[in-house]
Amino acid sequence: MRTRCACRGAPSVPVRPPPDAPGAREPRPAVAPGWHHDDVTADRDDRDATDATDATNEGSERTPRPRTRARMTGPERREQLIAVGRRLFAEKGFEATTVEEVAAKANVSKPVVYEHFGGKEGLYAVVVDREIQALLGGITRALEEGDGARMLLERATLALLDYVESDPDGFRILVRDSPPGQSTGSFASVLGEVASQVEHLLAAEFKSRGLDPKSAPIHAQMLVGMVALTGQWWLDKRKFKKDQVAAHLVNLAWNGLSGLDRSPRLVTVPRR
Repeated sequence: MRTRCACRGAPSVPVRPPPDAPGAREPRPAVAPGWHHDDVTADRDDRDATDATDATNEGSERTPRPRTRARMTGPERREQLIAVGRRLFAEKGFEATTVEEVAAKANVSKPVVYEHFGGKEGLYAVVVDREIQALLGGITRALEEGDGARMLLERATLALLDYVESDPDGFRILVRDSPPGQSTGSFASVLGEVASQVEHLLAAEFKSRGLDPKSAPIHAQMLVGMVALTGQWWLDKRKFKKDQVAAHLVNLAWNGLSGLDRSPRLVTVPRR
């Protein structure tokens, strides 16, 4: 309904009909200060979803509305893929694990894996690097606390066995197969790094005992290899407790070092 002003030429002004008049529209709900109409609509939708979820089966045909899962951020997705890849590499090894399987386990498409790591090799490198840092860090800390050669040997041995016990999947990844042509990031490289640290400690110990410090690199490789291979054996054959395994290792290594000859030779080979 429009009314015309008595003034000549004035525009007509619309007049809202009374609420009870025929054809009158329902007034729009008021919006609280600081709220937008979109906020009111979203709030109403949330209440409707809650009511639908709380509805009982008695006389109600409402069904709960499915909740949308929040999308992961880039760093969160990366960590998820690393965790999935870690489990698969530990269980199946590098060669048997595929990008398709990693993507399926993470419920993403293959391009997502390629986007974050460039492929299976990149994912494997990240997983292995983390395991190397964990193992090497524990052994290095054990060797930095100087309380004598015997205590250093015990702590280093326990550091490796602690890692095997607390992180068997990580240790399996390190001792499993590596990608062809990969010279770093393998268990051998970890042992080489540890042996180089042990070498300096043994050289000082040999010198104090009147032994040839030049033979320290040989003994360092033997000690580290002995502990590492025993750790691999203990990974799947837990017939002994960790402290027992460490005690036997230290017993053999320490008593063997204590009885070293200054000029060792083989009795089966005649001197030249």
